[in-house]
Amino acid sequence: MYLHAGCQIAVCPDTKYFAVDWLGVEVTRATLGIIGMGSIGYKVAQRARAFNMRILYHNRNRRKKEEEEAVGANYCAKMEELLQQSDFVMLVVNLTPATHKLIGKKELGLMKPTATLINISRGAVIDQDALVEALQNKVIRAAALDVTYPEPLPRDHPLLTLNNVIITPHIGTATVQAIRMMAEEAIANMLAVLNGQPIPSEVFPK
Repeated sequence: MYLHAGCQIAVCPDTKYFAVDWLGVEVTRATLGIIGMGSIGYKVAQRARAFNMRILYHNRNRRKKEEEEAVGANYCAKMEELLQQSDFVMLVVNLTPATHKLIGKKELGLMKPTATLINISRGAVIDQDALVEALQNKVIRAAALDVTYPEPLPRDHPLLTLNNVIITPHIGTATVQAIRMMAEEAIANMLAVLNGQPIPSEVFPK
């Protein structure tokens, strides 16, 4: 939020000075709650450790003790416990019937009023109407969304008018290198099938 607004202030033709009391929120030593500790969630934890963040996570299955210790992550069996303690809550889950609108009015109400909700999974994991209400009423401080539903949002959607939300166009993997790696992985899987070999990235239905 502050980076985006700060860029606008810096380039605005009306800007004559920078306010000294315009302050953001410190990430170092803050508590990060990760909901969904799969491969992506775990990589988030690895990066967060570099900022000396306290890491909590909630997942269907608990990680091995050595995996937790490697990133300094603490398991929360109940998602509510994570929501109540976290300064930043990051959603890194697959969209399934069980995770559809996983975060709604009740869950937002459990979060700190100073907390930020970050969604890098799928838009429908959040009840967007409840999120709009929470942001308008300062139930939480802010939200950062790489995903919404639909994508893009209708141009008159209330989320687009709020100054405590930042929305990006589903660009979490939008780099030349990442797209190339995904293409190479897809080709490797197709070649394995054609050659009767084990599929490197086989997805098993749950």
